[in-house]
Amino acid sequence: MTVRTAAATALYDVPGPKTRARHRIYGLAATAVLLALVVWIAYLLVDTGQFAYTKWLPFEYAGIQGLLLRGLGNTLKAFALAAVLSLVLGAALATGRLSDHAPVRVLSTLVVEFFRAMPLLVMIFFIFVALKVQPLPALVAGLTLYNGSVLAEVFRSGVNSVERGQKEAAYALGLRKTQVMTHVLAPQAVRAMLPAIISQLVVALKDTSLGFLITYEEFLHAGKLIASNLDYDLPFIPVVMVISPIYIGMCMLLSGVAQWVARWERRSPKTGAVEVAAAGPGTLLPDGAPPTAPEP
Repeated sequence: MTVRTAAATALYDVPGPKTRARHRIYGLAATAVLLALVVWIAYLLVDTGQFAYTKWLPFEYAGIQGLLLRGLGNTLKAFALAAVLSLVLGAALATGRLSDHAPVRVLSTLVVEFFRAMPLLVMIFFIFVALKVQPLPALVAGLTLYNGSVLAEVFRSGVNSVERGQKEAAYALGLRKTQVMTHVLAPQAVRAMLPAIISQLVVALKDTSLGFLITYEEFLHAGKLIASNLDYDLPFIPVVMVISPIYIGMCMLLSGVAQWVARWERRSPKTGAVEVAAAGPGTLLPDGAPPTAPEP
């Protein structure tokens, strides 16, 4: 407990009573400003009649609900394909960038830098228009090339963040490079990489909305069709108020899955064994406890 407290307060002074009171005042003031902003926005929506029953009545129609559900399903389909392919492509490019062979390393670097610098919308339009690819494959291909290139740098940085001595010790024990990467580097790097990976997958989920520009019938495209349908006289604001919370909820769900995976990794006996092997005699783990071997 003493070690933990010293580590937590080594970089700053513990705030005193006056500082804590001042911080509470700052927090209350910021909360009041945010509440005032929310009230003002709600007043504008009510004043312009956005909560009128007639404007929300079309959402009770089975046709509108079916259109939104189909759009949501198409969004999740594009995201699932793009997420899996991006992870595979990112791992392959990262392996190439970490290769000992110069041609493979240079080629992987060129691919990563090119697709990271290329605007995503340009790639999607090029694949859809120039290559005459169907909307779903064009959208998934663009998302995969861009996000896979970004994830390649995440994977490479995560592996390089592991202490070099552990890699050298593994080679000294006679392990091959594949074994070193699988059993020593990757288990330790995955925890550092996980937040960045999830953040990039959230970006990929939101970028699926670009599919409506190439007529892919995803969630935003369905909302656009509903808002532009004069037969229902449905304005754009109610559609946004329905679609936006669903997008936010999906992103929060993805972040929740990431936190669950992180907790599972911390409880994993394999990960615990790697941490114990990495910690030297007398070394304290991040929670302030001495390293102990995991139970069989």
